[in-house]
Amino acid sequence: MNILLSIAFVGAWSSGFIGAKLGAGSASTVTLLMWRFLPLALVLGVVALSTARSRSSWRGLGPRDLLRQAGVGLLSQSGYLLTVYYAIELGVSSGTTALIDGTQPLVAGALAGPLLGVAVSRTQWLGLGLGVAGVAVVTTADAGAATGVVWWAYLVPFLGMLSLVAATFLDRRSRADAGPMVSMTVHAVTSAVVFTVLAALGGGLTPPADGSFWTAVVWLVTLSTFGGYGLYWLILRRSGVTKVNTLMFLMAPVTAVWGALMFGEPFGAQTAAGLGLGLLAVAVVHRGGRGRRDDRGDLRARGVRRRLAASGPLTPRRSAWHRARSSSRRSERPAPATPTGGPAEG
Repeated sequence: MNILLSIAFVGAWSSGFIGAKLGAGSASTVTLLMWRFLPLALVLGVVALSTARSRSSWRGLGPRDLLRQAGVGLLSQSGYLLTVYYAIELGVSSGTTALIDGTQPLVAGALAGPLLGVAVSRTQWLGLGLGVAGVAVVTTADAGAATGVVWWAYLVPFLGMLSLVAATFLDRRSRADAGPMVSMTVHAVTSAVVFTVLAALGGGLTPPADGSFWTAVVWLVTLSTFGGYGLYWLILRRSGVTKVNTLMFLMAPVTAVWGALMFGEPFGAQTAAGLGLGLLAVAVVHRGGRGRRDDRGDLRARGVRRRLAASGPLTPRRSAWHRARSSSRRSERPAPATPTGGPAEG
């Protein structure tokens, strides 16, 4: 079942980059994103209020919990997607954007140690280094083949990657276990408000009559949001951040091949070599994490309690210890442990 979920997640998340490319030629980024989220927020809002099961999932969540979820949505949806779509609008290929997005594992791994006290093995760091090398090779190839793309456009996807990293850490530190439907509803409503305001300020409220625009909207809502975004948080809760984020290295090959076949984007030997490094990175990271127990919330919590008992009084890492201890009272909500994450949701 986990394998099937992983395959579905990779395909759905990669579809977001393709959908962004579909809509890039018909409307501005904020217009496309506004019309992606407005109907989505309306549908999710009606579902949340109309069924007893949906209403029950909101019980126990206070204003602070909802505000935190709004913050997660602002980072993981609004900030992330705005930068990814804008990069593609500027001319960065969908495959390169996906691969830059796949460097999230490095940042998550680098921050997991100081923020959460979770170790990353040398083998895993080796794999992550290979992933970065792959990003450099593919980005260089894309920049050499592209014409009319400003150099700083290749920095824009990194901002989106950092936004998704921040969203992941913010969600992991939440004490309240908001269900997927609650999270998706709050995130969609937050993003709908943000992009509507931005579109209004830029004069982009009116959608174009172009059929490709609405094809892109339907594509993004069904495949990317419900598929990619929903599966991202589902796998994150079931398997941990290491597994779900390592899958991000697979987004680039899938997206690059998809973009080459669908849009004729450049795909030469250098691009293939860079993507090969990304695939090798996946294998190395998984090998380095084999037999580790960090991704299982209950086992990790027991290990933290043992270390806490041995260390005596709380250290300056009090918030991290507290978050890990509270995880024993909740369903598996593993904290970011090693570099792997994100988005499709592109």
